[in-house]
Amino acid sequence: MNISNIVNGHSTAEARWARYGPYYAMFPVDFAFNVISKYSKKGDSIIDPFAGRCTSVYAGGVLGRNATGIEINPVGWLFGTVKLNPAPLKDVLYRLDFIQEFSHNYKQEAESLTRFFHMCYCDEVLCFLCAARNLLNWKENHVDATLMSIILIYLHGKIGEGISNQMRMTMSMGMNYSIDWWTRKNLLVPPQINPYQFFKEKLLWRYAKGIPHITNDTKVILGDSTIELQTLIDRTNITGQKFSLLFTSPPYYAVTDYHIDQWLRLWMLGGPAKPKSEKDSHRGRFGNKQNYKGLLENVFEKCYHLMAPKSTLYIRTDKREFTLDTTISVLEKYFPDYKRMILEKPISPNIRTQTQLYGKDFQSPGEVDIILKRKTQ
Repeated sequence: MNISNIVNGHSTAEARWARYGPYYAMFPVDFAFNVISKYSKKGDSIIDPFAGRCTSVYAGGVLGRNATGIEINPVGWLFGTVKLNPAPLKDVLYRLDFIQEFSHNYKQEAESLTRFFHMCYCDEVLCFLCAARNLLNWKENHVDATLMSIILIYLHGKIGEGISNQMRMTMSMGMNYSIDWWTRKNLLVPPQINPYQFFKEKLLWRYAKGIPHITNDTKVILGDSTIELQTLIDRTNITGQKFSLLFTSPPYYAVTDYHIDQWLRLWMLGGPAKPKSEKDSHRGRFGNKQNYKGLLENVFEKCYHLMAPKSTLYIRTDKREFTLDTTISVLEKYFPDYKRMILEKPISPNIRTQTQLYGKDFQSPGEVDIILKRKTQ
């Protein structure tokens, strides 16, 4: 497998699906492929308990590894599970026809939406979105999941790149902020788009090189790692199969709220029609220091029991003091028989890092890579 063909362009199916799904703080594709190539071999099992849009799992599958990811946000899970195994194009186009055919039935629901939605989308697009939101069984039907994931990708973005008025692609902007910004920029009328033609063209382009060739056991689990890892431990105790590489990047402390930042895509999946940070336990873990440390301890303690005798951990984390120190102390506590190496990612003045994106500026931005190997290796 020629990695450069995947990370540079769209000439193969593996390359065309590699960047599938915009997501905040996502792994660079070349980084994921290079780490997996260097720290594992074909047939090995790798795990990512904070999978995001599942670039690590995808790279593992393409490179012949057995890869397992866990992601609690359904947006990231959809992007990951679809690019690992896209549904047949003809079936997805059939469902696209179905949504278009019944979209006129959702005119009243579309009209009832707030001013934000009517400034963001034209009437035809709004009816289409309401139909897809109600009719696509994305959790249980893989064809519906594939179509829904395509919709999520282009739900918002720059004019001409998505179906919305001018917006960011990776993160959803706030409702009042968007309205004020559109008003100041005289973008009061959303672009007039035929959603059926738009998504048909996107699907035909995405499938033009085929689907990725992934023969090994790869999967991404929609769920909470503090729960799902215990299930994997129980299964490992029966099968004896353990992981040779733990490759992940935990959420950074107090950098972002993944549910607020994806609120519009989460609305599309059945969530509330406005930004809302609910007080579910897992959504309060990244802004409270005690809860954040507890999350890392819970996850990494469980991961220790999943690792093979000869195994490696590759953890990318935030350079800021609390996140970095907490991550190192937790890893030292639960992996005492591992030797640690720290690689500080060089910061280019011309490149914005994950912690700088979209107003997330800090005095000392950047990432740090922590690599651990058993001392006996």
